[in-house]
Formats: sequence, structure tokens, C-alpha cells
Amino acid sequence: MNVVFHERYFDVYSGDPASTEGRLDYAYKALRDRFKFVTPEPAGEKDLLLVHTLAHVEHVKQDGRLFEAASLAAGGAICSSVAALAGEPAFGLIRPPGHHASPNSCWGFCYFNNMAIAIKRLIHRGEIVKALIVDFDLHFGDGTSNTFAGDASVLYHHMGPSQRELQSFLSSIGDFDMLGVSAGFDKGIADWGGTLSDEDYRQIGRVLKRFSEEKSHGRRFAILEGGYNHNTLGNSIVSFLEGFE
Repeated sequence: MNVVFHERYFDVYSGDPASTEGRLDYAYKALRDRFKFVTPEPAGEKDLLLVHTLAHVEHVKQDGRLFEAASLAAGGAICSSVAALAGEPAFGLIRPPGHHASPNSCWGFCYFNNMAIAIKRLIHRGEIVKALIVDFDLHFGDGTSNTFAGDASVLYHHMGPSQRELQSFLSSIGDFDMLGVSAGFDKGIADWGGTLSDEDYRQIGRVLKRFSEEKSHGRRFAILEGGYNHNTLGNSIVSFLEGFE
């Protein structure tokens, strides 16, 4: 399992909760001795424009610090997807998150849609034809849904209240070339949602790994979306990756 991470992800780039100082410290410490770490490059403008309008990219550019952070997060998602394409499952420990970023707008601490950019890039390059994106964040990824609305090559699914719902959904669909997971941990017992335990996250990881091995050639990657309790985020991510790797 590769963990994609850049030290710049520690930087404070805005005043929102996803950017507060110390937000990834414990998560980094929980993962660094357990997994292989890979350093990404920022996404190029051509990659950003696969999903976003030029007007949106230019709008984010108005804040240079924010643009650098958001481009590097998108690059982390791309790096994770490239590893998965090569048969190595990957997790992007990235900030800022992305699933509330639509082609020409954004909100919810998101600026560029990291997952959508990574998947669009694979399709644009002819490396995959069909992808499934599963999102288990507390919040619906409206940006991802908007990006792929009417696009038969990508299916977006926001997980319901339990892993049983996820298992039922996965059992009802066919094969894909890639599984991308928008992994938000703000449903955690000690986070905003207050519902999922670390064991729940471990089981979700196992369910998704099994699906990937059966229906997406084992190709799978996940990237961090929500998750705002700095003290527990690392343990939740480790639990998920124990099932997902």
C-alpha cells in the first residue's frame, strides 16, 4: 500500500477547518512507519482543466497560496491513481479535500475536485474506460456528482448509513476498470457524524477491497476527504487501510 503525501499538506492555506494547524499531524505519525510513502507533484493546468472551467481555475489562482495547495492535492490524487493503475493500491493523505468542487464552483473547504481530476485523467489518456467512485464521507459529494452527471463512463455512489447498504449496492453492479474511494472520516464516532467506529471503517475497507479484486482487476485507490478530529483521524485511516490494502 502506497501512501501519497507531501510535507506541504501540513501548510495552513486558508481559515477553514480542513486547513487548521496540526490537522494531519497524528494521521501522518500513525501511517509513516506502516506504509510506503510516495511524494507527488502538483497537478498541471491541463489536468485541472479536464474537470474545471478556465474561469474557475483562474478564480482559485487569485490566492497564490491556496492555488498551490489545491494543485498539490489534485496531484496527490493523480499520483494515487497512477499507483493503482500499476496494481499498487494507494491512499492519498491530502489536503485540501475536493468532493464539493464542481466544474465551475466550489464550497465546503474544497477548491479542485481531486478525485474527479484523477479519474478524468485516466480516461482522457485511454488508460481506463469505466470507473466507479464510492464516497463514504458524511456529506454527499455534489461536486463529483455534478462533474460526472450524464457520463456513462463513471458511476458515483455516496454510501448510505451502513456497510450493508454498500455491500448491497456493490453486489448489484458490474465490472469497472478502476475503483476510486472518496474517504471521508467525519462520520466517525468522535467526529461530526458520530456514527462509525474504527472497526466499521476496517470493514468498509474490506468490502471495497473484495469488490475491487472481483470487479476492477484489483485496481483501487482512496483519497482523504472529510475528517476533522485531529486526535482520532489517524486511527480511523489506519483501520480503513488495514481492510483496504
